[in-house]
Amino acid sequence: MGLVSLLEVSLMPILQVLILCMLGAFMATDYLKLFPSQTRRALNRIVFSVFTPALVFSSLAKTVKLQDLISWWFMPVNIGITFMLGGTLGWIAVKILKPQPYLQYLVVAMCATGNLGNIMVILIPAMCEEPGNPFGEKSTCRTLGLSYASLSMALGCFYMWTYTYHLIQNSSTVYRAMLEGEGETTANEQNKDLEATQTTSLLLHHHSSATDLKPAEALGNKLLAVSRQILEEIKAPPVVAAFVGFVFGAVSWLRNLVVGSNAPLKVVNDSITVIGDATIPCINLILGGNLTEGFNKSKLEPKLAVVVIVVRYMLLPAAGIGVVKAAAHFGLLPGDPLFQFVLMVQYTLPPAMNIGTMTQLVDVAQEECSVLFLWTYIAAAFSLTAWCTIFMWVLS
Repeated sequence: MGLVSLLEVSLMPILQVLILCMLGAFMATDYLKLFPSQTRRALNRIVFSVFTPALVFSSLAKTVKLQDLISWWFMPVNIGITFMLGGTLGWIAVKILKPQPYLQYLVVAMCATGNLGNIMVILIPAMCEEPGNPFGEKSTCRTLGLSYASLSMALGCFYMWTYTYHLIQNSSTVYRAMLEGEGETTANEQNKDLEATQTTSLLLHHHSSATDLKPAEALGNKLLAVSRQILEEIKAPPVVAAFVGFVFGAVSWLRNLVVGSNAPLKVVNDSITVIGDATIPCINLILGGNLTEGFNKSKLEPKLAVVVIVVRYMLLPAAGIGVVKAAAHFGLLPGDPLFQFVLMVQYTLPPAMNIGTMTQLVDVAQEECSVLFLWTYIAAAFSLTAWCTIFMWVLS
C-alpha cells in the first residue's frame, strides 16, 4: 500500500468528523441561529438515552458470537490497557502542569479514551480494500475487520460509560464546588482520588461527615457509598445496552430472533440500527455547535492540548506495539495479522467523541472539550497515517 493511498484511507474518517463539526458550528452561529445551546442540550440527552444505546446494542447483537468472544478474549484486555496507560500518562502530565482541577479530569479522560467507534468502523474495512495490504483476500478481510471494529466499538462504550463517565462526573463536582466558593478544599480531596483512579480504575469521592466513627464503621459506610456509585453508573443507558447486546450476541437462539434475513424480529433490530446510525452525526454536530462558544469562553491552555496529542499520538502507539508484540510472542493472540493490527490501532486513535456528550450531560467544560477535539483531530490525520504505515510494516 502506497503512502498516498494510506494517507487517503486514514484521512477520510477524520475529515468526516471535522466536516460535521464545522457544519454544527455554522448552524450555531448568530447568522443561522439553528442550533442554540438549549437545542444542543436537548439533542445530547436524546443521544445519551436513545441513540447511543441503540448503536451499542445493534453492533454487539450483529457481530459478537460466543466463540468469537472466547477466541478474541485479549481485545477487552487490550482496550483496558489503553485506558490504564493513557490515564496514567495523563495523570502524570496534569500533576506536573497543574491546570484547573476540573480540567485535570477532562485531560485525563481525553488521554485515556480513544475513539473506538466510527473511526475504527471506517478505517479497518477501508484498509482491507487497498491493494498490497498484508491481511489477505479483500472480502474476507473486510467482513472480519468489520467484526473486529464493531466489537472494539462496543467494548469501548462499556469502558467509556463507566471509567470515563465517572471522570467527567467528578470534573463537574469539582467545578460546582469552585463556583460555590468551596473549591479549594474539595479540589484537593478530588485530586487525591484522581491518583487512586489509576490503580482502582474508578474514581470515588465520598465526603463523610461522621469523623468520629470507628474505623470498621467508616469503612462500611465507604463501601456502601462505593456500591451505590457503581450501581448508578451501571444503570446508564449505554452500559445497560452493552450488557443486553452481549447477551443477544452470545446466546444463539436470542441472536437468531433479531439477526439474519429470516429472523422473526428482524424489523426490530433494523429499526434499532437506524436509530443507532444517528449517534455519530449528532455527536459531531453538538461538538461543532459548542465550538462556536469554545474559542471565546474556553479557559484551556495550549499546553494541555499538547499533552493530549503527545500522549495519544506518540507515547501510547509506541507502547501499543510493545504490548501487542509481547502478547503475540507468548501465544495470547490468534495468528491473524488483522487482529493484531486492530489491537495496535486502538492505541493510536484520537479522543472519543462521547466525551463531548458526557461534558454536555453534566454541564462542565463543554467549550474546552470542543477546542481539544479540534486540535487533536487535526493532528490525528497525520498521526494515523504514520502509525498505520508503521504497524503494517511491523506485521508484514
